[in-house]
Amino acid sequence: MNVALELADLRLRLEAAADPARRPAMRAYMREQFDFLGVATPARRKLAAPWMKSLKNAGPEAWLALAEALWRQPEREFQYTAVDLLAKCAARLPADSLPRLLALAAEKSWWDTVDGLSAWVVGELVRANRPLQQRMDALSVDGDFWLRRVAILHQLYWKRETDGERLFVYCAANAGEGEFFIRKAIGWALREYGYTDPDSVRGFVAATPLSPLSRREALKRIEPLPSKEA
Repeated sequence: MNVALELADLRLRLEAAADPARRPAMRAYMREQFDFLGVATPARRKLAAPWMKSLKNAGPEAWLALAEALWRQPEREFQYTAVDLLAKCAARLPADSLPRLLALAAEKSWWDTVDGLSAWVVGELVRANRPLQQRMDALSVDGDFWLRRVAILHQLYWKRETDGERLFVYCAANAGEGEFFIRKAIGWALREYGYTDPDSVRGFVAATPLSPLSRREALKRIEPLPSKEA
């Protein structure tokens, strides 16, 4: 696979569908941090689908190299496509892909790419290679709060496979964090786990000094316990 040719092919596809009038609003939504071509998500995914299908047998090294090349592009649509590509092939990536995935999460970081990498790429890689959770343990107290967010969210959709105690350790370690994106991640991760084990989540929230935001998000979909007076 020729990375430069594949990248040029994708750019032609996306630029043909770009609407320059959309760019200001897309930039504003991302707090003016990123440039955009002006391609809406449904159109981008539709255009990229046949391109991704042609790469299905390229192999892990090719997928990772292409994702890294996409990450270097100035327009945000390319990073979104990289996340979609990696999500499609996450189950076929080797365990030693993790450092390269984390390097992507740590670059051009914002919730829009970090969350997709956390739940659909890193999470799937770690679920298939459980010893990697030791790396998640270290990340849960990393100096980069985006990497801490990866650790907190990596089990987001594991349902009954979730290591609840590990999740609670991560959330407790970050309970005093003032950063909005960590507080939100704690609440989100607890809320998702609450669909599987609401009693454990209730008990953890009751016993842990979480921020009001984390507490509210965690309990949003959990029914309160019946009153003893009822």
